Amino acid sequence: MDAVTLLPPIVAIAIAIFTRNVYAALLVALLLSESLIEAGNLLTGGLGAIDRVVAVFESAGNTRILLFCLVIGALIAFMRDSGGVAAMARRLIKKGWAGTRRRAELAVAGTGTAIFIETNVSILSAGILGRPLYDAHGLSRERLAYIIDSTSAPVSVILLINGWGAYALGLIEPYGFENSVGVVAGSVPWNFYALLTLATVYLTVLTGKVFGPMKAADGAVSAPQASAPEAAPLPAGKARYMALPLIVMVLGALSFMTWTGGGNPIEGSGSQSILWAIVLATLLAGLLLWRDKVFSLPELQEKAFQGIGEMVPMVTVLLLSIALGGSLRALGTGDYVATMAAGTLPPFVVPFILFLAAALTSFMTGTSWGTYGILIPIAMPLAQALGLPPSLALAAVLGGGVFGDHCSPISDTTLIASVGAGTDHLDHVKTQAPYALVAAGVASIAYLVAGVFIG
Repeated sequence: MDAVTLLPPIVAIAIAIFTRNVYAALLVALLLSESLIEAGNLLTGGLGAIDRVVAVFESAGNTRILLFCLVIGALIAFMRDSGGVAAMARRLIKKGWAGTRRRAELAVAGTGTAIFIETNVSILSAGILGRPLYDAHGLSRERLAYIIDSTSAPVSVILLINGWGAYALGLIEPYGFENSVGVVAGSVPWNFYALLTLATVYLTVLTGKVFGPMKAADGAVSAPQASAPEAAPLPAGKARYMALPLIVMVLGALSFMTWTGGGNPIEGSGSQSILWAIVLATLLAGLLLWRDKVFSLPELQEKAFQGIGEMVPMVTVLLLSIALGGSLRALGTGDYVATMAAGTLPPFVVPFILFLAAALTSFMTGTSWGTYGILIPIAMPLAQALGLPPSLALAAVLGGGVFGDHCSPISDTTLIASVGAGTDHLDHVKTQAPYALVAAGVASIAYLVAGVFIG
């Protein structure tokens, strides 16, 4: 076991940075890892890479997680195309819950927080709601982009009954923890960056105070624009098409966790519970839309497959990440890093280093999920070797990944936030960066402090 085991993750990061292609990065890293296992033979390494991907499905938990991520695409399509999300936005406006500046911003931030099921749906839904509200109250579109961007990814990595939680669970399950669900759930209070980012959003909303380039952007809005046109019309629909499936999904997941855990939800089967819950919620959504004659059965089938198709890129990243994690374990990368760190690093700095590594990697690559696939297989054995809480190590990587996902100029989430808010992309990056950097700085200190007391 030597330094050559570090080549696959290093190559993966380099390719992701220079090509902006996480699929190529993971594939090349997997091929390289398997070739190293085969004493440098590229041919047998390539065959081993194929077998490693196939082996992902040998785990029932992995298969359930992959299915969950596909089925959730159908649910998202049902809620979006039925107008359920837009109807929820209209209800907020009609009820007068957005009549003042503070209420308007709370409505937008609350929408971004409540739709934790998927980041892009959260961003676009909150953006559609926020455009007329921010125009009416004389608030800048850059401010809107910051609010919707800084709620979507951070809340998705905190309220983990979604694809993010399934992904994290799939990446840590092979490490033999007594309770993998407990490790993932336990990461929430340690996820300093995501928690600080959400707290800053709501502090901004409640106080109305902004700083840095955001202040100049707000100052450039001369007056309320009550008649400003919306860039995207809100389709007709009913709020229950969104609300009821989400309620069933959340309550179903918690109930199934309690059932499979013999009364203790933390001891339950996470992969089983979230798959059962999402299937139940999707069936309910489909029945509602069929009963109300919103879509015929053939149309529902078409919408479902369209939504599933939209999730294929994400599921591909998940599949390759799990396969790469298995290959790196067989190669001994994590064990080598753990052994090296145990002899050179004081344990208290490890959470800080993991957060910094994830933040830099995600910022340069523009992807949090790709970052997780590369770094979690290193972070888990490192935590085990040094006696650190695995939840703390996991939180450091998850939080660092969110930093890049929601403020990197090459992140698809950042770009979608700019589109959703109807503002210039670079203006959004420039105005949001100070908030992200402050939260990252405070989080870094928090990880050092946590390492001192825990390590």
